[in-house]
Amino acid sequence: MSTESESIGSGGGKVVPVIVWNEGSRRFETEDKEAYVEYVLRDNGNVMDLIHTYVPSSKRGLGLASHLCVAAFQHAKSHSFSIIPTCSYVSDTFLPRNPSWNSVVYNGAGKI
Repeated sequence: MSTESESIGSGGGKVVPVIVWNEGSRRFETEDKEAYVEYVLRDNGNVMDLIHTYVPSSKRGLGLASHLCVAAFQHAKSHSFSIIPTCSYVSDTFLPRNPSWNSVVYNGAGKI
């Protein structure tokens, strides 16, 4: 399992939420399991297809979906996996805002 949590800046800075890799459920989730990004493994386990991102309405606007995606993309990159951004949040919001992750995106024959 991978986790991350730290305070950014000093005195009242933003707190980065703890994101946990739940391998059994095939998702990256907040420590309280309320927000998550789900994936399906494809291509003999070398490709993570991010199929759904969920953040409860009470926690929207805090950047949780982005933190979840960063955790998934970091995991994929560190394991030499590619990512298929099936989830509309990932393809339409996260990647346009974070183009540096495009190098991890699957293009049908491997990474772009």
